Amino acid sequence: MPAKRRLTMRQLRQMLRLAGSGTSSREIAVMLGIARSTVQDNLQRAAAVGLSWPLPGELTDDALEHKLFSRNGVRQGTRRRTEPNWADLAVELKKPGVTLLILWEEYRGSHPEGYGYSRFCELLRGFQQRLSPTMRQEHAAGDKVFVDYSGKKIPIVDRKTGEIREAEIFVAVLGASSYTFAEATWTQTLPDWIGSHVRMFRFFHGVTRLVIPDNLKSGVSRASFYDPEINRSYGMMASHYGVGVLPARPRRPKDKSKVENGVRFAQSCILGRLRNQTFFSLAEANAAIAQALDRINDHVMRRLGLSRRQLFETVERPALASLPPEDYEFAEWRLVRVSTDYHVEFKTFFYSVPHALIRQQVDLRATARTIEIFHRGKRVAVHQRRYGGLRHGTDPDHMPSSHRRYAEWTPERFRRWAASIGPQTEGLIIAILANRPHPEQGFRTCLGILRLFRDIDRNWAEAVSARAVEIGGLNCKSIASLIANHKAVRQSGEPTAIIEHANLRGPDYFH
Repeated sequence: MPAKRRLTMRQLRQMLRLAGSGTSSREIAVMLGIARSTVQDNLQRAAAVGLSWPLPGELTDDALEHKLFSRNGVRQGTRRRTEPNWADLAVELKKPGVTLLILWEEYRGSHPEGYGYSRFCELLRGFQQRLSPTMRQEHAAGDKVFVDYSGKKIPIVDRKTGEIREAEIFVAVLGASSYTFAEATWTQTLPDWIGSHVRMFRFFHGVTRLVIPDNLKSGVSRASFYDPEINRSYGMMASHYGVGVLPARPRRPKDKSKVENGVRFAQSCILGRLRNQTFFSLAEANAAIAQALDRINDHVMRRLGLSRRQLFETVERPALASLPPEDYEFAEWRLVRVSTDYHVEFKTFFYSVPHALIRQQVDLRATARTIEIFHRGKRVAVHQRRYGGLRHGTDPDHMPSSHRRYAEWTPERFRRWAASIGPQTEGLIIAILANRPHPEQGFRTCLGILRLFRDIDRNWAEAVSARAVEIGGLNCKSIASLIANHKAVRQSGEPTAIIEHANLRGPDYFH
């Protein structure tokens, strides 16, 4: 066939009719809105094959087109020169460092009479355009992995209640081989998002140079063409694996067409094939998804004659960077300010920092087991993460000296101190602490009483304690009064109520 023809068969028939009636080429061009040279060229073709108006009634449009535009020579679709295996070249082009020029030079080395460079490139591009849509973009091996969530979810049934909960499907597709990873997670939140990346790299047994995510809020805090802001926790995961994060441009699905097509393929091969199965746990769903993934990755692509797994093993896997020795442990980062009580809050629990950092901004890193606090890049505190019990986790080293002394006061410590004097004194301390709405409100009273007992004999301290419990004198003033009475009795020798009370308990109280 000649170069691209711009006229329809209806226009050609009208042209021949006008020419048969004696209309000039210029007038025909004006009437049809085409160039005069086009009219002249087509009239010459008609004259060359002996066509004139009126045309034979049995002459169809196909027959007319064949008469006017067929030509002797090479049959359409047949090439004059030896061609390479375009599928093999399309695979070779994905390998690092391989260019069209290198492939052409190798081709001409085997076939000196072959196509020139420009025609070679044109034919290879034409072959690539005929491939499936998931293979149209050019991606070097080991360069990029495209990640996204499927818009459709997989239902999971609770065995006990029968409640149906839908799980998200995370999909990742390698750029060069289209090797695919997928799994179900409960949410798209940051822990699940990063956890899927960790398992994805483990599945690939290596790391690509770049990760291309959609502008999911878990990964990208602020979408922007010029300066996208990556979530800090996501960025720390990327740093752990030595991979760059390059979010797709907002509202530009072609930037991640690889995963878009992978998502559609996964939906049909995973959701479509599993639609009649009932899953009772996330583990069951992921086991079925793993089997479906094997079908996807082992499926032979028609144009290339290779499966995704074969492309991955031969082309992509050797180009991946090695995994770090340990998987990344998910950590959530927060920018927090130290309160006046030198604690920072995370998930309703409070963790101490050195008191000198009051009102300063610090970075908080939370894992499942620990809470770490950094100030200007230096770690200043580490705590075991709390999920229950006391809401405050305080390191004594973080407290001012005055607070540290007060913090050492505990009910148990006062009981031990009193027990070292005697059981009656221990009973007095227990009574004082129990008589307060909060034990801490009795700390100062206990401290004052125990300090008063330093100046008297242990037996007399026991007698005073017993009498104080008996009469309900559970404060420092009452204890001081009983001690003063004791001193007055000893000086005057007169019996008093406290002496009588002590005598009932034996003569040892007076020694």
